[in-house]
Amino acid sequence: MAKRKNRLINWLEPPKGWRWPVIVVTGIVTGLALFAIHISRAPSYLSDKPETCTNCHIMAPQYATWSHSAHREWTHCNDCHVPHNNVVSKYYFKAADGLRHATIFTLRREPQVIRIRHAGIGVVQQNCIRCHDSLLHGFRYFGGESNQYGEVTGRRCWDCHREVPHGRVNSLTSTPWARVPLPPSPVPDWLRSFTETNK
Repeated sequence: MAKRKNRLINWLEPPKGWRWPVIVVTGIVTGLALFAIHISRAPSYLSDKPETCTNCHIMAPQYATWSHSAHREWTHCNDCHVPHNNVVSKYYFKAADGLRHATIFTLRREPQVIRIRHAGIGVVQQNCIRCHDSLLHGFRYFGGESNQYGEVTGRRCWDCHREVPHGRVNSLTSTPWARVPLPPSPVPDWLRSFTETNK
């Protein structure tokens, strides 16, 4: 066992002439990664606070319409948009969906009108049924069945309840002055003052 450990350490250890450059590059990469985590507010995404969704300005219409709906009193974004069958699937879905959102936002590829994807359709449908199951007793609903590709088939709750909870307003241009809680700037004061004086 000790031999294996020594082999691994020897394999990972850079040659003597490369030690300091490797340490410096590793420090730079680690610093940039920590800065990216800080500036993107990554830890906030572990919470269930709806304000977290406004970290991206493109979610302003969704936040504003939710905050004026009856759902605001009982639910938050994750209650509807994240699976609740177990903790692993919840955080896996949050991570995968969040990484996709972050990539789209970073590359400036966000659409003007945000539409829910197939994976999200099934999750939202199941959560509608999960929360409103007592109201659906004896009612025959057809949503929630999935085909072999994971796409929800049949009728969905929002086929009839079209304006719950986001209404018909679903684009940035339709709510240009939506009042949402803006997150504090992650830029340090010294950097902000430096850039303002050099304009």
